[in-house]
Amino acid sequence: MIKKIQQITGQAIPLKGNDIDTDRIIPARFMKCLTFDGLGQFAFYDVRFSDKGEEKDHPLNSPDYAGHSVLITNRNFGCGSSREHAPWALSGIGIKCIIAQSYAEIFANNCSSLGIPALIVDEETVTKLQNKVSAHPETEIKVNLLTGTLTLGEENFSFDMPETYRKALVEGKWDTTSMLMENLEAIKKKNQTLK
Repeated sequence: MIKKIQQITGQAIPLKGNDIDTDRIIPARFMKCLTFDGLGQFAFYDVRFSDKGEEKDHPLNSPDYAGHSVLITNRNFGCGSSREHAPWALSGIGIKCIIAQSYAEIFANNCSSLGIPALIVDEETVTKLQNKVSAHPETEIKVNLLTGTLTLGEENFSFDMPETYRKALVEGKWDTTSMLMENLEAIKKKNQTLK
C-alpha cells in the first residue's frame, strides 16, 4: 500500500542560495551506483567537505540541524541536469519536504515521484522561515498538504504546489512503480481481454 502523504512534521534546515543545481546536490562522480541506496552520504559533498575530506562550514554539517527533515532554500532549486539521483540523495539524508521560492520543473517532478513535497513560497516567506530556523533550530515545522498551510512555531504561512503533485501525494498515488506492482494482476487480465 502506497503511503498517503498529507501532513509532515519535523525540524528544518536553512540552505541559503539561489540556483543550487543537481550537480551540487549530488556530484556526478558519485552516480556510478547500480541502485540509489547510499547516495545520501554524498549529498552536497563538494560544498560540505574539502579535498581532504574535512568538514566545511555547511548547515548539513552542523549539529544544530542533525536529523532535521525539511529543507528551506531559495530560487530555482534543483536546476541543471535532470538526474533523478538528486532527490534520491536528499531522501538518503532524511529530507521529507522541501520549501523554496521555485524549482526546476523536472526536479520538482522527480521529488513528487519519491514522495517528497516541493512546496513553493514567496521570497519574503522563505527569508522569514530561514531566519527563524537559523535563530531557533529546534523550532518545529508542520506542513499540511490538505489545507495548503505550514506552521513554524506560532506562525502560519500558505504555500503553493502543482495540484497534480499535491493530489498524488495526499491520495497515495505518487509512487507509480508501486501502483503498477499493486495492480499487476488486474493489468495482466485487462491485457488478456484486449488480445
